[in-house]
Amino acid sequence: MQSFIHKGIKIAFLDEGKGDAVLLIHGFASNKEVNWVVPGWFSTLAGAGRGVIALDNRGHGQSTKLYKPAEYHSSRMAGDVVALMDHLGLKRADVFGYSMGARIAAFLALEHPARVRSVVLGGLGSNLVTGAGFHPGIAEALEAPSLEDVSDIVGYLFRSFAEQTLSDLRALAACMRGSRQTLAPEELAKIRVPVLVAVGSNDPIAGSARGLAELIPGASALDIPGRDHMLAVGDRLFMQSVLDFLDRRP
Repeated sequence: MQSFIHKGIKIAFLDEGKGDAVLLIHGFASNKEVNWVVPGWFSTLAGAGRGVIALDNRGHGQSTKLYKPAEYHSSRMAGDVVALMDHLGLKRADVFGYSMGARIAAFLALEHPARVRSVVLGGLGSNLVTGAGFHPGIAEALEAPSLEDVSDIVGYLFRSFAEQTLSDLRALAACMRGSRQTLAPEELAKIRVPVLVAVGSNDPIAGSARGLAELIPGASALDIPGRDHMLAVGDRLFMQSVLDFLDRRP
């Protein structure tokens, strides 16, 4: 594990492989290993001749934990990604985010377009615009005294996952409250790099892949058959589709 300091915040990351870099941004309550190494994305992308970089977002994994929601604004988290690229001397990268990481990737493409070669938005569709899919009980579930005290079903699932990833629950509650920004259609229309939007066909959290892709010039959509929000991450069709997308982009 490597790390660097950005504005007083330690950002942990992995950097492996050679070739054009793919920068991976994980989802809420996950980390670089759980989201990208365990499902096989690192080995798949490196095996295809790509450089592979993944960070632990602030509040997650081995990066610094913060406890104020404002510290988790999507623009600030996109700034961490830019800082990592600067630290590595990387001018541009293909950027791949999942769920919360897809939101960060979209902000990155909008606010720092010169740093982005292409974007894969996984596990996030039209809800990036509508704001739907956010369940208000998640933050409360993370702050409950124990898992047994959580009665909300969705909150229970996220609390259970956060405990499995050995996360800082208080930091995650702050992140959940602070990182739910949306983008307007006219903002998405400004994104000019190749974009792939990929969502599991059984995902109740993300919204429509096609609905989001239609708002981004030239973007393509992938429905990952039979997969929900969690199981889509390691899907083999998803992996092959991302490899094909990266091979096609200019």
